[in-house]
Amino acid sequence: MTTNTLQLSWSAPAAHWEEAVPLGDGRLGAMAFGGAEGRYQVNDATVWSGTPETAGEELRRVLAGGAGPDRLREVRAALADGDLDTAERLLLTFEGRYSQEFLPLADLFVGLPGATVAAGEPARVLDLDDAYLEERLEVGGVAVRRVSWVAGHTLVIRIEADEPLPEVRVRLTSPLRELGRRGHGGPGYGELGLDLAVPVDGAPLHEPSVVPALRYAEPGDGSYDGFASTALAVRSDGTTESDDSGLTIRRAGRLSIALSSSSRAESWWAGADDEWRSVSHETIRNRARERVLGALGENASPAAPGALRGRAARFAIGGRRAGRWDVRADILDGADDGLRATVAAEYGRYLLQSCSTPGGPAANLQGIWNGELRPAWSSNYTININTEMNYWAAGPLGLVPEAEPLIALVERIARTGRDVARELYGCRGWVAHHNSDLWGWSLPVGMGHGAPSWAIWMMGGVWLCHSLWDQYEFTGDDALLRDRIWPLLRGATEFCLDWLQVGPDGVAYLAPSTSPENQYLDAEGRPRALGLTSTMDLELIRALFERALVAIDTVGGADTDAADTEGADADAALRREVVASLASLPEPRVGSDGRLLEWSAEVGEHEPAHRHLSALVGLYPLDQITPEATPALADGARRFLDARGPGAMGWSWAWKIALRARLGDGDTAAELLREALAPYRGDARRHGPVDGSEWGGLLPNLFSTHPPFQLDGNLGFPAAIAELLLQSHGGRVHLLPALPAAWPDGRVDGLHARGGIVVDVSWSDGALREAVLHNPGAVDRRVPVRWGGSDVDVLVPAGGTAVVADPVPVS
Repeated sequence: MTTNTLQLSWSAPAAHWEEAVPLGDGRLGAMAFGGAEGRYQVNDATVWSGTPETAGEELRRVLAGGAGPDRLREVRAALADGDLDTAERLLLTFEGRYSQEFLPLADLFVGLPGATVAAGEPARVLDLDDAYLEERLEVGGVAVRRVSWVAGHTLVIRIEADEPLPEVRVRLTSPLRELGRRGHGGPGYGELGLDLAVPVDGAPLHEPSVVPALRYAEPGDGSYDGFASTALAVRSDGTTESDDSGLTIRRAGRLSIALSSSSRAESWWAGADDEWRSVSHETIRNRARERVLGALGENASPAAPGALRGRAARFAIGGRRAGRWDVRADILDGADDGLRATVAAEYGRYLLQSCSTPGGPAANLQGIWNGELRPAWSSNYTININTEMNYWAAGPLGLVPEAEPLIALVERIARTGRDVARELYGCRGWVAHHNSDLWGWSLPVGMGHGAPSWAIWMMGGVWLCHSLWDQYEFTGDDALLRDRIWPLLRGATEFCLDWLQVGPDGVAYLAPSTSPENQYLDAEGRPRALGLTSTMDLELIRALFERALVAIDTVGGADTDAADTEGADADAALRREVVASLASLPEPRVGSDGRLLEWSAEVGEHEPAHRHLSALVGLYPLDQITPEATPALADGARRFLDARGPGAMGWSWAWKIALRARLGDGDTAAELLREALAPYRGDARRHGPVDGSEWGGLLPNLFSTHPPFQLDGNLGFPAAIAELLLQSHGGRVHLLPALPAAWPDGRVDGLHARGGIVVDVSWSDGALREAVLHNPGAVDRRVPVRWGGSDVDVLVPAGGTAVVADPVPVS
């Protein structure tokens, strides 16, 4: 079949969740299985265990147990004395219980009894540009087309048959506690409804002592009312019958089915103050019903054509993009590295657009697709790398609107994190640690027994702020900086100013400090997480302080009125603090073997091939280490990467590829990508490597697996691939900075550079053919551009373009 869009096809319906196809609009997600059963596993991005009060209640419990500023002083005294055992024992009392879980909502079955895949057709085709799933089936010799998509918080399924079908069966179930069902039908229409209770507490799999693992509020106990409701409507040219099992549509040749949902948490996410508390069950039900009725209106699109087209960068590595590609034959088992890289970049783009949209919750560990009541790591926000990686591609691919939910998430984390910073640590500003959830959890987790290597890390909010800064840099939107990003950066800056310690030598250090999830060996050969300052912490703080100075100067330079004078004075005072503190921060160090050090001392490694590359955060996604400006540190980073070696899981591969891109090592990056895109043949639900084998790979639906599945790898791949083709840190646009030899030809359109410039790049025989720079702004821009051995300033007129081509740039 000829198509001008990029399509992925599968030869059979899905037998398992890991084979199903993801659909979504950032609010509602569906995993489509296809076939005669027609299962859709459905998620609502606001359906999480827990309550808006969970974080505050747990902070009060931790404080009641003795944690607080006084005990922090005891911790620091123990660390100063080298008594790491006492420091660790005391720090365990700072741990809260756990962040909450992202939960499945429902299972919808749109059954076509007796259906088989049409002869000569793939079982399922996912269009990555127009965002719909198509199936060509046969029922008793009758040709049937089923198309599915998600838009407006609604899953829409349209069925067209050459002749009226004997019956279509619609069933709706949920793994959550059912509170009530509704259903009715008649000529041409039918409706279903399902009311659900959402647990008020959900323990992660790694806390088996919590019983029950999922706890529901009991009627009349005054607990949070975690109410959710689904609504389904059918419109057809047949007749709909309703019974306890669902709906049966008879003698219909045209059917449209819509499913939506709503929840109290949706009201909380969107509301102000406590308005969400007064929203009635009936209002929540009606909100879902109004969505499905709207989706079935006369103007509803049959396949949402062009829903995602033109909204982001488009890749054609190797020159091939548009077409229908068989996932097994062409991608998983194929030999075309360029095509695989193209699909990895485009699939990641599709997934980010499908799981994160303005106004909704941020993408979690599984985006918006989770079928388990007890998902791995609670399918939460893990903010020591994974949540940040989810949004690395947003700027380069031109998907900044899709990154808005991350700002909203950080605003919620900062809200609870201010109390934690003040009451737990005696600091200004706000703090976050290793995990968070829909409700903005900001405490350490671990229940008093979590290892400090992963539970005790106070820089989660700082790293999140750098992801927000990317949104500012790629747009140059001063109003966004002033109104939403700077207030968050300011609070994180205040916390770091108070958190830093300065020794008698005038050099800053942190106590406690950890390098996320890693440990070193002490003099006795014992694994330790505490006692030294991690390089990552200092890199994150240095970059935060430097960006805070830029923000203060930018915001202060904006038009202000008299009411802003007090804020300007406060910013000026903060600026003086930041400048003084910056002078005390030590530079990263290189060890005797030439490697960048992960800690403030040269120590033995507990896990030499550890999956986290924390010390290299200054290389990527920050830009504190570059081959041009800091060649010794860049070489140390390269040696660090060499020592860590290949082999990883999805997210770690994505990070390694991006780091290699920053070092200009495209060939190693391409080999890492080849590893990452190989099919995973182990147990998809197992946690960790099997019998010492390498981690990760791609599942049959192209989801990247840890194992188990996490979406961060998929979302990290397009960011890393983009970094091989265009870099824009350091105030310069660098064309093809790390082009792999395995990709001699290709083009990419619509990559974004910092400052708002958009770039189309084509290349052949491993060299630049042409780059077109677009300036959507209202002011002419002179852009420093590098490619090959050339450096030029290119004038890009306001609203216009400029062309760069070998050997002479034209402006």
